[in-house]
Amino acid sequence: MQTDNSRKYARVIEASQRVRWDIDRDVIGGRSFDYSRTFLPTGLSLVDEVPFLTDKDRRFLSQVQGRTYAFMFGLVERFIGAKALEVSRDHWLGDQVALEALVRMTDEELKHQALFRRLEQMMNQGMPTGYRQVAHPNDVGRAVLGKSTWAVLALTLDIELFTQAHFRASIEHGEEICPLWKDVFLFHWREESQHAVLDELELLRADAALTPAQREAAVDELIQLVGAIDGILQSQANSDVEYFVSNANSRFTQVEKDQLRDCVLKAYRWQYITSGVGEPRFTRVLFSLISEPAAARLREALQPFAYARPAH
Repeated sequence: MQTDNSRKYARVIEASQRVRWDIDRDVIGGRSFDYSRTFLPTGLSLVDEVPFLTDKDRRFLSQVQGRTYAFMFGLVERFIGAKALEVSRDHWLGDQVALEALVRMTDEELKHQALFRRLEQMMNQGMPTGYRQVAHPNDVGRAVLGKSTWAVLALTLDIELFTQAHFRASIEHGEEICPLWKDVFLFHWREESQHAVLDELELLRADAALTPAQREAAVDELIQLVGAIDGILQSQANSDVEYFVSNANSRFTQVEKDQLRDCVLKAYRWQYITSGVGEPRFTRVLFSLISEPAAARLREALQPFAYARPAH
């Protein structure tokens, strides 16, 4: 007899089969990036909050942020794919439908990593030299996977929900966006939508096996992971602003450079922290599992990032 969860895993498989895509045939299709167009829309890049930028500067900064956006997804999908493969072990000699769903997720995450590596190669050829990625996916993956499965799955659910929110709210309707850029995240969104279902199912399964003390510790690990991500964002924001300033059409005063750093860091915190933890589905799932003291610790840890959202 098929359980309700088994039916959910089965629906993920059906959707995976239906939306399956190929990098070259369906996404890139022999195209190149159009650098006369925006990459990351203003709802994510927040470049419209910097009043002294010209239109050309805003466009270039959206491309710099877009390059980092692709890099960050490739970075996190290294540990997401590994964790999906790891938790699939629990289904090896059990629910074969759940096993297939998780194996498909792992395969799709590997494909996404390959896609983002291709994008970096293309942007490396099309943009000025000097761009730098401040973190290595394997190093980050080792650090994240050293935490409990509950903490990693909670972080993963957050990431894959904000991926969907970003596309629906900003990328999908951005008429000024480079067509290839938009298609990349359209196809990415189609598969990530199914991954969030699996993240939630596996988080709930992991949660059911925890003692209260283990769950409290796992919440603290989630807080540590958010702090580690913010450390990467701070370093990448500094690097990206240096790259932007070195290659922009305009020249900037030190005060303006500081404002740029503040804006880019705010944008990155909005993209990778605030927009996710504010997603209703994420808060519903997470806060239904944890104690009030744990919820209070989490809210306190997130408070310094509360400012990071669009000004209007």
